[in-house]
Amino acid sequence: MRDIYDVDAEHLLIVATDRLSAFDVVLPDPIPFKGQVLTQISLFWFAKTAHMAANHLSKLRIEDVISDPQERSQLAGRSMVVKKLTALPLEAVVRGYLIGSGYKDYKLHGSVCGINLPSGLTMAQQLPEPIFTPASKAPAGSHDENIDFDAVVRLVGQETAASIRRIALDIYRYAAEHARARQILIADTKFEFGVDRAGRLFLIDEVLTPDSSRFWPMASYKPGISPPSFDKQFVRDYLESLHWNKKPPAPHLPPEILSRTSANYREALKLLTA
Repeated sequence: MRDIYDVDAEHLLIVATDRLSAFDVVLPDPIPFKGQVLTQISLFWFAKTAHMAANHLSKLRIEDVISDPQERSQLAGRSMVVKKLTALPLEAVVRGYLIGSGYKDYKLHGSVCGINLPSGLTMAQQLPEPIFTPASKAPAGSHDENIDFDAVVRLVGQETAASIRRIALDIYRYAAEHARARQILIADTKFEFGVDRAGRLFLIDEVLTPDSSRFWPMASYKPGISPPSFDKQFVRDYLESLHWNKKPPAPHLPPEILSRTSANYREALKLLTA
């Protein structure tokens, strides 16, 4: 959950808040430190993958665009000044493990986004190779839908679609290897891309965070079940235990759920960037 502000004709200020959404509903209680964690993880990955893809980070600092010290203190660690780009209408999802909507599609069709998979795979099983399984960007209040590669071509053209798929798979493989060495499995993740006025492609938004990915601790991973995770699945599981229709207003979260979720986010930051 981010707040976005115009800086000038070429730049935006993105502020990662502590708000959390679940089932496309913004929850009433913020998660302590969440915005700072997401920003620091994204900055880490933007730096690590700059040789693989241009990204939206600009050379401007917060000090260059916010003059008031008190305002700057509120943004410390949770904001980025980025290039103003045109976001493309899709999510570039990469899956290394079979879980979530991918597993549901597999159970129904034996495939995910038109990609046929071996029979007999179980929930959370590692795939033979990571797969590119894009999703459409739905209007606010609606759910994104899985689409096949041909649909991506229709949205953005053959050349851009191929570049997005290549970059997304390359960055996922690179990040998955880094995370595995730190006892984290990246089950899946989603990237977003934008273009400048010349049509050049940039990695935008957030990258490989607990909000855009499923991070599983290696120590507790086991195929056949939905593993514990460092992301907001902990909150989703709690909400699933309630009699809530998944429409606004969302229920309040107990203090122990807020504290545990905050700890999960901070542990992911510590392990990935140490």
